[in-house]
Amino acid sequence: MISKQKLVRFINKYYLNGTVGSAVFNSKTNNQQLSTRFVSGDKSLLGEVHMDKWGYEDADLGVYDTEQLLKLLSVLDDTIDFSINKTSDTAYSIGLNDAYSAITYMLSDTSIINEPPQMKMVPEFELSLNITPQFISKFISGKSALSETDTFTVITDENNNKTKLVIGYSAVNTNRVTIPVVSSEFSSIDNISFNANLFKEVLIRIKNVRVLYYKYQVKVWRRLVLR
Repeated sequence: MISKQKLVRFINKYYLNGTVGSAVFNSKTNNQQLSTRFVSGDKSLLGEVHMDKWGYEDADLGVYDTEQLLKLLSVLDDTIDFSINKTSDTAYSIGLNDAYSAITYMLSDTSIINEPPQMKMVPEFELSLNITPQFISKFISGKSALSETDTFTVITDENNNKTKLVIGYSAVNTNRVTIPVVSSEFSSIDNISFNANLFKEVLIRIKNVRVLYYKYQVKVWRRLVLR
């Protein structure tokens, strides 16, 4: 038995409101974990999601149409049975059922799903920014207010060792939202911009988790990493 909501939360952390439509789920018995690595279509977002206390057999599950899977899951009550159907060692479908209904989701060949690249090395990060519930709320609200704005910019102040994130930053006067953040590691860097839409979707997925101060950090090294 498994909680449907727990499975849906796992899926939504990579799906990101349709940003990533396909993924390969890795079911492992040795560490009782379900995991997936994913990459957005424009290659600007690379991520990995894990779910612990997973009690199902070893298998690679090719989920080509995540939207369809979520729609099928919506039919079921919260407590569900989960099964993996195989031919030899290849999983071809998953079965899910509650006390009143059952669904079957057909899996795809894992080879037709884009394989995310491996990070060759972990860089020396130049900034570590603490992510708090207040920051998450402010960024989501700010991005919603500037719905047509696609980027945010990380700006450091070398004189005061302070960092801010600016949604809608430009060298000319613009509508913008400025959010100061606390840096646990600081170095002065040139202004650098990232995709605000993707970052907002990531923050939405962790918003309802009990976030302890400084449990999450954004690390900056010419690219943005949420850890």
